[in-house]
Amino acid sequence: MKTPLFIYVHGFNSSPASFKAQLFRRYMAALGREDQVLVPELSHWPSQAMQTLEALVKQNFDRPVVLIGSSLGGYYSTWLTERYVHVRSVLVNPAVAPYRLLEDLLGDNQNLYTHEKYQLTREHLSQLIVLDCDEILRPEAYLLLTQTEDETLDYMEAVQKYAASPQFVQPGGSHGFEQFDKLIPAILAFADGRIELPEVTPVASPLSS
Repeated sequence: MKTPLFIYVHGFNSSPASFKAQLFRRYMAALGREDQVLVPELSHWPSQAMQTLEALVKQNFDRPVVLIGSSLGGYYSTWLTERYVHVRSVLVNPAVAPYRLLEDLLGDNQNLYTHEKYQLTREHLSQLIVLDCDEILRPEAYLLLTQTEDETLDYMEAVQKYAASPQFVQPGGSHGFEQFDKLIPAILAFADGRIELPEVTPVASPLSS
C-alpha cells in the first residue's frame, strides 16, 4: 500500500506560512517524511481554492490522501471527502457554515500572512454555499479535533455535524488550536486507519490570561 499524502488546507485569510501548517511540516521533516506533505496556497475565491485542491486530489487518486483542514479548510475538506473515496480528513476547529460567519466581514479584507488586499463579496458567499454538504455520508472518514474556547466558531456546530465521527473535544484552547503538536501522532495514526487519541485534559486559553 502506498504511503498517504497529507494535504494541509489552510483557513480564511491564512496561507502555507500558518503556524499549524509549518508545525506539521517540521514534525514530518523530523521523521524523514517531508515528501508526504503538501501545503498549497489557496485563493480567497472559494471556487478557485477548490479547483486547486481538487486537482491535487485527482492527481493522487492512486494513494490515500489525508486532508488536514483548519477552519474554512475543514469546510473545503468535507466537500472533497464526501466525493472522493481515497480521501479522509482531519478537521481542526472546522467551519460548518462559513457563508454565515463571513457575512459580517464583507468588504475590505487582507490576508494575515501575504498581506494581499481584496474585497470580500456576496459572490464569495455564493461560492461557499455551493460547497455545503447537508449530510455526512462517510462519518468514518473524519477525525474531528476541536477546542471549546474557540473565539471564532461555535465548536458545538462541528460536534453535532460530525456526531458519528471520532472526536477529540478539548476544554479551553482557541480557534488557532493550542498545543496542536500533541495531536500530530493521532493524525498520523488516523492516516494508518487507527484512532489513537490522547487523554482529554483542559488546555489554557490565551484569551483568558
